[in-house]
Amino acid sequence: MKTIANKIFDEERALYAANQLLVKDCTFDGPADGESAFKESNDVVVDHCFFNLRYPFWHNDGLKIEHSEMTELCRAALWYSDHIEINNTKLHGIKALRECQNIKIHGCDIISPEFGWSVYGIEMNHCTVESEYFMLRSEQLNFCDIRMKGKYSFQYIIDSTFKNCVFDTKDAFWHAKNITIKNSIVKGEYLAWYSENITFENCKIIGTQPLCYCKNLKLINCEMVNTDLSFERSEVEATLKSPIVSIKNPLAGHIYAPEVGEIIMDIDQAKGEIITAKQCHCTQMCQC
Repeated sequence: MKTIANKIFDEERALYAANQLLVKDCTFDGPADGESAFKESNDVVVDHCFFNLRYPFWHNDGLKIEHSEMTELCRAALWYSDHIEINNTKLHGIKALRECQNIKIHGCDIISPEFGWSVYGIEMNHCTVESEYFMLRSEQLNFCDIRMKGKYSFQYIIDSTFKNCVFDTKDAFWHAKNITIKNSIVKGEYLAWYSENITFENCKIIGTQPLCYCKNLKLINCEMVNTDLSFERSEVEATLKSPIVSIKNPLAGHIYAPEVGEIIMDIDQAKGEIITAKQCHCTQMCQC
């Protein structure tokens, strides 16, 4: 593998079609303001580099980025690429990852609106994220220990799992399908409307009007905080370990809770059964 070290590049397509290349301690910035530094490249390793120019990694196959920084001016950094690994790197440009597949991201700081659109097969762990419309229409997400803040995250995602995460996000998981979330905190308004086959296990859910218009919704040993008007028109099986503010018109299923502040059943289609601790004669919160 050829090595390039301690260089400054600012021209258009500076390392176009690079192959079997290690780029170390280099800067991509300067008055020429060139774009697409590594376009159409294969088997490239980038280590301790600084990117302040647009579109550096498009149509790459086999890319590893470590201990590097992409500024807010480094927009649309990674598009249409395959087999990507990013470690301990700052991703601060808008639209940093799109139309990519087979990605691993570890220990990164992500500040990037519209990050991760139409991505397939991504593992992300031990990262912090600030984003809007995070991971829109993506599939096969496997996230662990992610701290995320933003709006409209995980909409239209499919076949994904999340563990030990903290999400502070509005309108999250809308139209999501085949999702499992475990041991996590999800805070925000209007959680997971119109979702299908979504399961929350050992989670804390915080915020108004969550989990409405859902199909095959499951909550296992979850806590719900300040969650009013929950489960409207949803098909739900839920076992809750804390009181809930209010439940409105669940269409089908069973909801077990220690206490419910208000139950609203004002449409004929609402056939869901709500069972509180006072009604249940089992020694523990049951799922009978």
